[in-house]
Parts: sequence; C-alpha cells; structure tokens
Amino acid sequence: MGTRDLLLIVLICRLAWAGSMESCAHRCEEKFNKAADCQCNHQCEQHKDCCEDYEQLCASQEESKKMEAEWEEKETAPASNVYLAPNSCHGRCQEAYDQHHPCHCNSKCQKFGNCCEDYDSLCANDGFSHSSDAITKEELLTISEKIYKADTNKAQKEDIVLNSQNHISSSETNDQVDRSPEPLYSYVNEELFSKPTYAAFINLLNNYHAATGQGEHFNSQQLAEQDTFLQEIMKTAVMKELYSFLHQKNRYSSKQEFVSDLKNMWFGLYTRGDDEGDSSGFEHVFSGEVKKRKEVSGFHNWIRFYLQEKEGLVNYYSHNYNGPWDSYPDVLGMQFNWNGSYKEVGTAFIGSSPEFEFALYSLCFISRPGKVCHLSLGGYPLAIQTYTWDKITYGNGKKYVATAYVVSPKE
Repeated sequence: MGTRDLLLIVLICRLAWAGSMESCAHRCEEKFNKAADCQCNHQCEQHKDCCEDYEQLCASQEESKKMEAEWEEKETAPASNVYLAPNSCHGRCQEAYDQHHPCHCNSKCQKFGNCCEDYDSLCANDGFSHSSDAITKEELLTISEKIYKADTNKAQKEDIVLNSQNHISSSETNDQVDRSPEPLYSYVNEELFSKPTYAAFINLLNNYHAATGQGEHFNSQQLAEQDTFLQEIMKTAVMKELYSFLHQKNRYSSKQEFVSDLKNMWFGLYTRGDDEGDSSGFEHVFSGEVKKRKEVSGFHNWIRFYLQEKEGLVNYYSHNYNGPWDSYPDVLGMQFNWNGSYKEVGTAFIGSSPEFEFALYSLCFISRPGKVCHLSLGGYPLAIQTYTWDKITYGNGKKYVATAYVVSPKE
C-alpha cells in the first residue's frame, strides 16, 4: 500500500470521526465532550445542546435501561412480593416492572398499553388500592395548617431582622447584578441555634462537598449526626403531626418504618456528577450544591444562608418574591452569589424551625412526588414543588429526593 493510499484512509477516518461528533450513534450517555458539536447525555435537553438524533437513539435506550433496573430489583425481591393474582392489580399498585407478569400496575402501564383491566379501579387513587388511603387536596390543606400551628420552635418576630432591600421583576432575575449593597440579615438571635433540632441540623451542614462530582464519604460521627437529627425532630409536635397523618393514611405502619424511610429518601446517596455517590436530597435542598458551570443548585434554607453570609461566602443581590406572612415562618425568593456561583431564584422559608421545613417537604414528596403540592399556612396558600431522582431507587422501587422548594407565584 502506497503513501497516497494511507493518506486517503486517514482522511476518510477523520471525516467519519467528525461526522460521529454530530450524531448520537454509539455516544448515548457519554460524559460532556467539548470537542463534539452536540451532546448525547440526559443533561443535553436541559442545556439545549442535544444532537438531532438524541431522542431517536438515546431516549428510548434510557427508558429500556430503567426498565432493566426495575426488572433486576423485582427479580431479587423477597418471595413475599410474589402475587397470587398476576392478571389483577390487587395488592400491586405502583409495583416495579416485572417482565414475567402478563399485565402491569404502575403509572407507566398506561403509556405502554399493558395495564391490567382493574388498574383504573384499584390504582387510580394516587397509586393506592383504597380511595380512603389517597391523600386529597383538602387533607393536605388541613395537615399543613396543623404543622404550621405546631411549629413552636420557629423564630419570633424579634429574633430576625431582615434587610431585603431591592425588589426586582421575574424578567430581571438572570441579570446577575448586585442591587443590594448590605447583607440580607441585619440581626439573628443565635440563641435559636442552641435548640436541639437547630443544633443537630447545623451539625449536618458541613458534612458535604459543595461541588457536584465529588463523592461524599461519611465517617462514623457524620453518620451518627444524621441519626441524631432524625431523633431530635421526631420528638417535636411538628413531626408527630406528620407521622400521625401518614400513619392514618396507611403510608407507614410504625415510627421506625417512617424514620427509616426518611433517612433513605433524604440522606441516601446518588450520583449527579462524575463521582459515585456525590449527592443526596438533604445536601441539595438544605446545604446547597454547585454545578460545573458555576450555578448554585438547591440551597433553600435560611439558616445555611445566614451562616454562610456571616462568613462572607454569600452575597445577597435582590429578591423577586416576599411572602404575605407578617410573622415567621415567611418565604423569600432571592438572587445571590455563593462563593463565586450564582443563584437565579432561590426560595426559602425564613424563620422556620428545621423540623418544619423537613416536615412540609417530606409531606409533599410522599403525597405528591414530582408534582406541585398545594398547602395552607395561616390561611395563606403555598405551593411546594418536589422532584424524584429517577435513575436509581431504594427499597421496593422507592425514589430518593432530587429536590424540593417553595414555588414563587407568577407576578
């Protein structure tokens, strides 16, 4: 073979490689490739840089992988999960996909046209077999008011002095302009932080790497701090109200089961970035994370904000929403810079106890996972959005908390 032939082969290979960078062929779920003209991982839809054939080549492939994961989980489940009526949804609502069953009873069966005949009658009530177990809108309004009244550990009006300064419109939230020269918190009574639930909560905040992509590796003390937090909040009237309600709705048969599930959904680790086990619901929502593109993700807690602002790591820019409450807890939608990264809109309860936030977010995640959850606080309406982490599950197909936050009303 001559030199000319070799050069021709090299040219053909380069052209083929260049063409492959414009397609998702053999590239589904590859990591971000700056040399490529377009991307082929699940984040490309969010960043608007997917290749044209992403949906055709990768979306269906991702769905298949999820099903395979559910198959594996179901096949390794204990024998007690084997049902005697495979043609019915009796006792099977929202079970994981099982390829051996002739029909199915989870929310995706309608999409794939393989539901059992009695799916609608047995499973349409929020996935629970009996309508009495479904949580209605009215019940959410009632229980959230009970939780609101039970928050005796919240800040009093004199405990916090806010300096909210500049208010902006929703169209200005991405400007990244510091319109407020002074800190958000003029004063906080730090005696609040000596209360058991506050102290246990604060001990958790420094157990995480802010940057996604760095795996979290907890030592025995940090794991014990998670248990201490759950133990302390379960002593409060707030969490007793929540457990009593969920127990009555047949979500949990015992406090032990409830606490175990809370620990899994909030503190269980999953992977957002490159390193395995780099994130959790608690880290994201309460402590905050930073994406590679220098964007603040999560960070919806007033105590964390105050402590970081006090250290000079948070620079408050402005707010675009202030709740209607004339006492605490209140709600604020903020713009801020956290150690060099920007948060376009970060809603947070102000002055609430840690157990209050944890209770409302948990209530909404359990009763309306992945949906907007409508509540009532002191007679005022409030909405919370939750999202589930869908890539992996724990214990019988249950999902981790991806995020939870107060939804700012449109102006």
